[in-house]
Amino acid sequence: MNAPSSVPQVGAPDPELHTSPIVEREEAEEVPSLDDELEQGACYFNDVRYPVGQYVRCGDEVLRCMRGVWVSKGETRP
Repeated sequence: MNAPSSVPQVGAPDPELHTSPIVEREEAEEVPSLDDELEQGACYFNDVRYPVGQYVRCGDEVLRCMRGVWVSKGETRP
């Protein structure tokens, strides 16, 4: 996947900071309904809030915020 340069690079999740769960695309499709506390209008990555639909880069991986969880969209190509 080619990620536009406007997609923020967030680095690795810091276990000391709040980061929403990260799931694989297949796992996200299998979850019929997430818990109310997870089904939010935003995702967090290292205590930074991102709106639903936002893409971020975590190293070479592209994540998209969907229903309060990060969904892996694959790796970026240089």
